Amino acid sequence: MSKGTGFVWNERYMWHDNGAALGQLPAGGAFQPGLHLENPETKRRLKNLLDAYGMTPQLIDLAHSAASQQTLERFHTREYIELVRATSETSGGSVGQACLAGPGSFDIARLAVGGTFAAVESVMLGQVGNAYALTRPPGHHAERDRGRGFCIFNNIGLAILEARAQNLVNRVAVVDWDVHHGNGTQQAFFDDPNVLTLSIHQEMLYPVNLGKIEETGDGPGDGFNINIPLPAGCGGGAYLKAMDAVIEPALRAFQPDLIIVACGFDAAYFDPLSHMLLVANHYRSLTKKIKSLADELCEGRLVLNHEGGYSDFYVPLCGMAVIEAITDIDSGVKDPYAGTEFVANQDLMPHQDISISKAIEGPLARLLNRVKTR
Repeated sequence: MSKGTGFVWNERYMWHDNGAALGQLPAGGAFQPGLHLENPETKRRLKNLLDAYGMTPQLIDLAHSAASQQTLERFHTREYIELVRATSETSGGSVGQACLAGPGSFDIARLAVGGTFAAVESVMLGQVGNAYALTRPPGHHAERDRGRGFCIFNNIGLAILEARAQNLVNRVAVVDWDVHHGNGTQQAFFDDPNVLTLSIHQEMLYPVNLGKIEETGDGPGDGFNINIPLPAGCGGGAYLKAMDAVIEPALRAFQPDLIIVACGFDAAYFDPLSHMLLVANHYRSLTKKIKSLADELCEGRLVLNHEGGYSDFYVPLCGMAVIEAITDIDSGVKDPYAGTEFVANQDLMPHQDISISKAIEGPLARLLNRVKTR
């Protein structure tokens, strides 16, 4: 019998304020500003959709609290943590590259880390079967000593490190399908053979010079970092091929105790910060495959942590598809764009297949060899 799906949500996540902006750049007075691209709308609308279609009561609310200083220091430097704290006690400002902290953002970002950890803890203790953490701000770009790409603290990385400190988990696999490379999570575990990091992302998008196929780990972690950089214009065909040909065999070889998905929705057709073509049903298919692998490899232990996605009207449809897949509940929501001419060109193309083949022959082969010899 299913233990149900845990759900992390907190209204305070929506109070993190990036201010007025020119897309993702600070407003400077020369042009009329608008909302910053990383604003509450996409995530609030997903929560509203869950409420409107009766899904929220079928999820198990997970209590959570803000991460402690000790938890934050498991990855971030004390100097960076203090910068975020001090900045959020003022009117706000920059805490890294393309990363802002507004008034109160320090405590909200700590709460996001705590929410991700609560999802991991509840799954590992068997209190729920799997979990979805609808946290904000996102985290997978946050590096040891600076924020980056809208991410203040590295939610997933810190949750893993805290869970390991509490002896809740040993081997963890992180599958990052946000369209931007998961550079912060890669940095956190680049030399760690007990955390397998896999990132499927648009090649040379953000961060521009990271996420290359040659980045396979360092020292004892060599072979346990897999990047799958894909050319712009990939649809469901390329993503599902990468899942079947790279991610699935990597997970089978690694045999994780827990799978965590950095669940960004910015590879969707309508996203303003990418050039990919996924639709909601592709996210459903990817999630079903990951859930099946979690059932097979680690007794269903699976956590999905919300990352990017900047189309306020389409992210909720993608998020609902994912939550339907992990709960096995049909909400009744239908994607009005499915099967229309707006979302064409989904088949795997030859040049996309070449990129995936490079990941098979390079980092996947390296992982398989490392697993044989460990």
